[in-house]
Amino acid sequence: MITKQIVINIPNGLEARPVALLVQVASQYECSIHVSTTDKRVNAKSIMGMMSMGISAGETVTVTADGPDEVAAVENIEKYLSSK
Repeated sequence: MITKQIVINIPNGLEARPVALLVQVASQYECSIHVSTTDKRVNAKSIMGMMSMGISAGETVTVTADGPDEVAAVENIEKYLSSK
């Protein structure tokens, strides 16, 4: 299992379109991937779950992946969430 804290640099935070793209990135991997904030933890492959989080730009989330491709999954999710 790998865990990493990531600051959201997407200008408008995780609204509809960025969430859809994040779910596409996460869905490429076999491992289980979860995104959590201080009070919520959801499956990163669930568009409805991710939409329910309401994550803003500048907020820090914790990404946890567990499975055979966990390192690549976290690296690519970090690359996406850190992009501007």
